[in-house]
Amino acid sequence: MTEAVAKCKKEAKKRKFTESIDLAVNFKDLDLKIPSNRFNFQTTLPHPVKKKVKVAVFATGDLALKAKEAGVKTVLGRDELEALGKSPKDIRKLANEHDFFLAEPKLMPLIARFLGKYLAPRGKMPQPLPPNADISAIFERLTRTAKLRIKENPVVLTKVGNVKMNNREVAENIEAVIHALEGKLEKGIMNIKSAMIKTTMGKSVKLEVH
Repeated sequence: MTEAVAKCKKEAKKRKFTESIDLAVNFKDLDLKIPSNRFNFQTTLPHPVKKKVKVAVFATGDLALKAKEAGVKTVLGRDELEALGKSPKDIRKLANEHDFFLAEPKLMPLIARFLGKYLAPRGKMPQPLPPNADISAIFERLTRTAKLRIKENPVVLTKVGNVKMNNREVAENIEAVIHALEGKLEKGIMNIKSAMIKTTMGKSVKLEVH
């Protein structure tokens, strides 16, 4: 796995930005007409994929204050949430500009009502935020979080690192994703047809998955 990461990075041209390293896992013998085969979940990786993630928090009172103190720039209360629900354009902008959403549990019904049809298709419905949550710790975990989702086709696409990370760290992230997927597949590793990695604008490199 480490050798494949090294090859992927070596073949990538120098860019004016830091390219991510993306993983594509293709499946076989997976009937997507069966609801349980169309999974959508997150898994925590051993190493951060990003130094920072853009997070929006829906909260009120002390929880909203904690979020702001933790450095969250987008903190929306009940009034802002209801106003947002009247503007599909602003909802789409919010969804596109943020990687993750967190929410006070009591606001979840309102979020589902006003924002659900915009956030759910993007796999960005908020995670519940407990009253005593350590928001800084949650942020750190989100930098190591991979979203694993099957849509219409039997393939999962996710980021596992970037070209500035060392090869071992990227390889360990890839292995963590493969392991997480195995646990969701009826036949485990036998349901995986192929796996490839590539930099943002680079060529694909095939992985040996055992």
